[in-house]
Formats: sequence, C-alpha cells, structure tokens
Amino acid sequence: MHQQDTRVSGHVKLVKRAKGQQFYAKYRGADGQSTVRLGPAWTRAGRPPAGHLSRKAAQEKLDAILVDERRKVGRPRTADLLSSGGGVTFADAATEYLRFVGEVRRIDAGTVADYKGVIDGYLLEEFAETPLEFVTADAIDEYKERLIAEGKLSSRTIVRHLTVLHGIFKRAKRKYGLALNPAGADLVERPRVSYTGEFDTFDRDEIERLVAAAKCERDATLYRAAAFTGLRTGELMGLRWGCVDLLGGLLHVRRSWDFKHKVSKVPKGKRVRSVPLMPEMIDAFAKLKGRDHFTEDGDLVFCSEVGEHLNYWKHLERYKDALAAAGLREVRFHDLRHAFGSAAITMLDPYAVQSYMGHQHYSTTQRYLHHKPRREDAARLSEAFRAPDAATAVSGHEPEDATRVGER
Repeated sequence: MHQQDTRVSGHVKLVKRAKGQQFYAKYRGADGQSTVRLGPAWTRAGRPPAGHLSRKAAQEKLDAILVDERRKVGRPRTADLLSSGGGVTFADAATEYLRFVGEVRRIDAGTVADYKGVIDGYLLEEFAETPLEFVTADAIDEYKERLIAEGKLSSRTIVRHLTVLHGIFKRAKRKYGLALNPAGADLVERPRVSYTGEFDTFDRDEIERLVAAAKCERDATLYRAAAFTGLRTGELMGLRWGCVDLLGGLLHVRRSWDFKHKVSKVPKGKRVRSVPLMPEMIDAFAKLKGRDHFTEDGDLVFCSEVGEHLNYWKHLERYKDALAAAGLREVRFHDLRHAFGSAAITMLDPYAVQSYMGHQHYSTTQRYLHHKPRREDAARLSEAFRAPDAATAVSGHEPEDATRVGER
C-alpha cells in the first residue's frame, strides 16, 4: 500500500468567479492534495454579511480542516483503498448509505425510498463511477447551480438532493476514512427556501358549499375534517376510529398513511399530537360512525367500500368534481388545512396552533400570523404617538421630567 504523507499543511487563496470572489483552501491532508471552496469572500471593511467570509474567517475554516486532517493521518486513505482494489466509487458509497439508513438506523421505508429516488434519478447519473475522493465541493456546487438554472426543481427539492449527498459522504467518512465531506453546508451553500406567507384557502361559507357538493357522507366529513382539524392529507387517510374521542372532543394523530409507498408511518415531525374537535366536527364524525360497517377502533375512518385505504388519485378526482359542482375555484386539497391555521391564529396562542398543526418549527406557524387581529396593538401604538398631555390622560402616568429624559 502507498506510504501516506504525514505532512499536513495548506493555505487560503482568493479566486475570482462569475458569481463574485470566493475563498478557497488548498491543502495537503491524509488523502493528499485537495482544494475546496470555503465560501463567498468579503474583502471590504466592516462585518461580513450573512454567508460571506472575511480572510480571518476563511483561515479559521482552513485551520479546522487541518486539525481534522491531522487526526486522520494514519487511517487508510480512500485513494489507497481504490488502488488496492477496493473500488470505492460514489455508487458504492450511495449503496452503503441506503443500507445503513434502512438496516442500521431503521428510518421508515418511505423516507428511504425517497432517498433512493434522488440517488437513482439524479445523483448516479452525475457521479456514479467517480471515485469518492474526486467528488469535490466544486463539482457538487456546479451540480446544484445547474439544477437551479434548469428551473425544473424547487429550492426545497434541491436542498433535499444536497442533504442526501451530505448523508452519503458523512457515512463514507466513517466507513472508508474519507477525509472531508464535500457536501457540507460550510462548503456548498444551500439555496434559500422561504415561505411567502401567501396561500389560497376557503372561508367558512365556501367550506360549507364544498361539503354540500360532496358525493357521499364519507367525503363530506373528510372535507370538513381537512378544514376544521388542520390534519395533513396522509394523517386523514391513516386516521382510525380508536383515535377519534367523541366524548372528550379530541382527535389523536398517531399515524400517517404514505399513499405513494403504501406504508403507515409516524406523523411528520415524528410526534403524535391531539387536536380539539369543534362541535360541528363531533356531529359529523358521529353521523359517519352510524354507517353499517368499519366502525371498530381499528377500522379506518375514511376508507374504501371494502375497508381499505382510499385511492388517493380517485379521491382527488372526486374532490375536483365537488369543487366544480359547488362553483368554487381550484384550491388544492392540502390547502384546506390552511383554513384551520388562519382561523385558529385569530383566537389561539401561536404556540398552541403550532402544536395542533404538528409544525416542527415555529417559523412554519408564523405564516399565519398576518391573519391575527392586531386591534389591541393598534390602540397601544396610537397612544404611543399621541401628544404627551393626551398620553398622560389615557395612561394615568405623569410624564418624566424633561431634564432627566435629556440626560439619558
């Protein structure tokens, strides 16, 4: 096997690119010579804006890389594994990653299938037979920029591609002694994923028109539940009667149906939750439970004629027919959930809305905040802008001594 060079050193260099100046690190590490992009350069005076690096910050990133490299000296190099017949290619590493997340980490089958879809549909075409050590941050960055330029995938989907790449190389570092993860967020900048806060949903009257146009009692209850409980489509499709507490007025969200992969899994965010039921919703569920079959605790609430999960695509066809019959604009079925969020935020604490809707991050709930009335805040602002004497009359407090205020 090739004798490893134990000298670890490197330097930062400034490179001009089409998107502006970039800091790169060129260094000798456990796997030989490498060059990686550190990030956009900030060469002016003052504090760098978010996502940019001063030369000092770039040097600190290089120093961290060198520390990591010095720890790795003595491990088998990826290049050595290749030259000795190990044949470690990106395709091999991707296969190992899927095995690891499925068999060792035991991630749910639907998620593993999504990872495999990204790998088979995109990543193998780009990197399949490339030796691991030759898949650089620059190559991944170019892949990302090409996806953005093509405009076929959303920023959220492109971030998922980068997340899968990061997982593949993270596993490769442990499995094969790979020196650096070229898909790390510190090396490849992620596209910005943002919520505009804008969405289209129905008001109360429109929801009632939709319910009235449903083809059957099951669908009518399904449409009402989507709008009045805020459950996701998969959570509604996987709901069983044992999770509907009509006496306590609660809906317990314990499972979700992945209609694409036809598997039951824990809800998004990996947490079970409970949602309060409005009286109208209790009545609707009670009426639906009066059917002749499939009303035991283990039975699906919204099931087919033979008690199985609904066919998702046929469900969407019936939903679109109901929209047309009710004379309503086309709003996605999933967006009925926003009716719950935008209504709930007007009366409930935002953190309660977050809990009921199953948002993992509060930033997601913030999309609904512009629906929250601000009458009290407006009154306080009006008082703040009044003349001092008027403000005193309203608040009942004496104005502070002008001299003392001026001394601050």
